Amino acid sequence: MTDVVMPQMGESIVEGTLTRWLKKPGEKVERDEPLFEISTDKVDTEIPSPVAGVLSEVLVQEGTTVAINSVVARIGENGAGAPAQEGKAATAAPSKADVGPSAAASAAKPVEQPSAPAPPAPAPPAPAPVSSAAAQPAPAPPAPAPQADGQGDQGPLSPLVRKMAREYSIDLSKVKGTGAGGRITKQDVETYMSSQAAKTYGAPTSPPQPAAVSAGPYPVEPPPPAPSPTQPPSAPPAMPLAESAKVRTEPMSNMRSKIAEHMVMSKRTSAHVTTVHRVDMTTIAKLRDRSKTEFQARNGFSLTFLPFITVAATEAIRAFPIFNASIDGKNIVYYRDINIGIAVALESGLIVPVIRNADEKNVAGLQRAIVDLATRARSRQLKPDEVQGGTFSITNFGSFGSIFATPVINQPQVAILGIGAVEKIPAVVDGDAIAIRSQAHLALTFDHRLIDGALADQFCQKIKSILENWSENIL
Repeated sequence: MTDVVMPQMGESIVEGTLTRWLKKPGEKVERDEPLFEISTDKVDTEIPSPVAGVLSEVLVQEGTTVAINSVVARIGENGAGAPAQEGKAATAAPSKADVGPSAAASAAKPVEQPSAPAPPAPAPPAPAPVSSAAAQPAPAPPAPAPQADGQGDQGPLSPLVRKMAREYSIDLSKVKGTGAGGRITKQDVETYMSSQAAKTYGAPTSPPQPAAVSAGPYPVEPPPPAPSPTQPPSAPPAMPLAESAKVRTEPMSNMRSKIAEHMVMSKRTSAHVTTVHRVDMTTIAKLRDRSKTEFQARNGFSLTFLPFITVAATEAIRAFPIFNASIDGKNIVYYRDINIGIAVALESGLIVPVIRNADEKNVAGLQRAIVDLATRARSRQLKPDEVQGGTFSITNFGSFGSIFATPVINQPQVAILGIGAVEKIPAVVDGDAIAIRSQAHLALTFDHRLIDGALADQFCQKIKSILENWSENIL
């Protein structure tokens, strides 16, 4: 039996969300065949099977977020008929297979509870005890006892769903699940909360109604707990907005949520400072114009400014190795390899695949690597090791027309270089002459805990000098 674990998709990644299983329990799987999909703030990708065999057990349901190196499934040896049935059993009764003996014991209790409500049958003839004895069993059913242990009528419940149910007093038996096998997801709970809030705002007289209820000669006091499951008093402030026809509220995607966490963590960790330098790209622009047709015909992809700047950045890193480092407590860790992360914009967020040993490639080799990584990033075909191990990052916001920006450092790195759009503008040359030149702004954000402004400016001037005095024949 082989354990399948949640892989680490980057140095700062500590968890991932399993978004979809590509194989079902009992099905055969080949080595390196896609087994499941995961989502992190760095990548949405398919994870291949580590071995060939039969998927005998699934331990993590779709939509669940788990820590890296957690076991998510088990693969048995190939060729046996038993694992297929084993997988079916795991699918048919995941509560017993996944949760273990303790859950089986707790699952046995709800089976006994239906026989427990039998005693209340004789209770109706006696009206007097209703106010005291019957009042106590009444609040008991709303309490989601079977759901507290992670198992409900709709299948296993994630920790987040159980937490939301506790915080907002939600009876999950009233929530319609849209996940795999009818499982209740976070979005289902939020949809239910919005609908309940709409009902509450649409009927302002509903709160007084429970207060008017009475039983026998004594006023019934339990109404205050009764409205709590249906009326969310502790609903978040954003709830009224969801009811407005002018506002649409939807949850963040897992990738967007992780990016948000990572960016805030980076700002909290590093002392961010950005310096901006203007670079004359005219020499490279002319070289690119002369070579792009032949380059396209020879390589099958176009030539951009990005590989030229990447070459210049690797040369500058060789001259200033502190930019290829990270901070570990009060120690500085210098990396021998220069692994450049290239930011790639996706429809759902941003990802930074890594070009390893970028200093060993020429312009054509870097352009090929950039095109390959960007293409596979957008088709979710990146491997886990292709989004980790970066030592310095470059982001080309100029491809969307931005002149310059202040990028956020990709932890645990200490610097990131941003590239603005290359534009033809009037510039002073040769003393007092004015000419049309192709220029761009380079924005270097650095960690001021380790790098001072003077050193950052020297680093940028090194890049500027290489680009403005380019003499290499790229073909």
